[in-house]
Amino acid sequence: MAGDLNEAVKKEEAGLKVKIIGKSHVKPNKKLGKKHCQLVTFDLPYLAFYYNQKLLLYGDNGGEVKFPETVEKLKDGLETVLEPFHQLAGRLGKDEDGIFTVQYDDDMEGVEVAEAVAHDVAIADLVAEEGTATLKELIPYNGILNLEGLQRPLLAVQITKLKDGVAMGCAFNHAVLDGTATWHFMSSWAEICRGAQDISVPPFLERTKARNTRVKLDISLPPEPAAANGNAAAAKPLKEKVFKFTEAAIEKIKSKVNSANPPSNGSNPFSTFQSLSVHIWRHVTQARNLKPEDITVFTVFADCRKRVDPPMPESYFGNLIQAIFTGTAAGLLLMNPPEFGAGVIQKAIVSHDAAAIDQRNKEWESAPKIFEFKDAGMNCVAVGSSPRFKVYEVDFGWGKPESVRSGCNNRFDGMMYLYQGKSGGRSIDVEISLEEEAMARLEKDKEFVTEI
Repeated sequence: MAGDLNEAVKKEEAGLKVKIIGKSHVKPNKKLGKKHCQLVTFDLPYLAFYYNQKLLLYGDNGGEVKFPETVEKLKDGLETVLEPFHQLAGRLGKDEDGIFTVQYDDDMEGVEVAEAVAHDVAIADLVAEEGTATLKELIPYNGILNLEGLQRPLLAVQITKLKDGVAMGCAFNHAVLDGTATWHFMSSWAEICRGAQDISVPPFLERTKARNTRVKLDISLPPEPAAANGNAAAAKPLKEKVFKFTEAAIEKIKSKVNSANPPSNGSNPFSTFQSLSVHIWRHVTQARNLKPEDITVFTVFADCRKRVDPPMPESYFGNLIQAIFTGTAAGLLLMNPPEFGAGVIQKAIVSHDAAAIDQRNKEWESAPKIFEFKDAGMNCVAVGSSPRFKVYEVDFGWGKPESVRSGCNNRFDGMMYLYQGKSGGRSIDVEISLEEEAMARLEKDKEFVTEI
């Protein structure tokens, strides 16, 4: 056992031995001229977030997938899909009034594409990896703030040849798009690579239809961008882990939470999301050893496309999310049955309607504040991504991914990402970042782990 641990430590120290063998830039395959689009209230708070990183791992089908052909196919498809999604080939800018915009010009570089090799790394090694430190070398733009999109591409891609497959690391500027738009782009790119002449659902690019208030922000890069947004070196080290909840486990959790809340009493049953969320919130709170009087906050970055008035299409390209906050005392959350916490979450989500969204926007516009991780709340559990995203349907022509992960960026104590489980159905993968001691206690929590 000690030998295994030493080997793991050596491997961590050695890294993955990824070698970059080339870099290029990809632009739309047609001249589009000059275009610009104003960033709106839903976009601006994320300028001090980091690029949003995603990693997709693909097997090589027993050697049938050849790396050079794969790279060319991806680049050719990217040229095509960047015509409708041209904003990703642009840069951040400011107009004559100092308002942040997305600007595109045919003379701009376009999307950065790096090619790399890691001959000794197998898919199984990466699928088994629970942390993110080892994955860093496979994803570009670690520690890069979205604000740096003023000088660098808004999308960077790294395609790495593995021992038995391909790793595809993508870094998206989060001030330009949210998760729904990210996976719309990825599925559209894959659609083109599979042979489609055009994408089935074009992006809706008129983000000012959702909000058209012009907000001037005076913001500049900090002297040390890597230490921005609360990522100071003094912060306690975090540990990440992926917990895989099977469909049966999800059903068990949902049934338990709803057992004392029959629809006949006039309340709505708790959804899968609300049930799983309270399950995680309670067990994380317990693992943190909080005092009964300590406040713990639950935060969800909710899609507002159908909540705003008028509603926006699912294909809306940009950020149309808003953080919903709620909280309670740790003692109340843990001493009451799970339906108590589920009710707290449900009430916050249901009440966040068009009027609440508009009020939040007006408050922010009157006193703009760039979102920092600490703003997620005390002793928080914060949810990003969504199991609704069909991440395992992103097939570029050589099969579905073996694994989908988030990178190191935008992680803080209590941040979790929810993904569709690879096994399909209602299975859900949960990536959680916690302080090391709390994670150790969570891993030993039989009531949490045996549900999985």
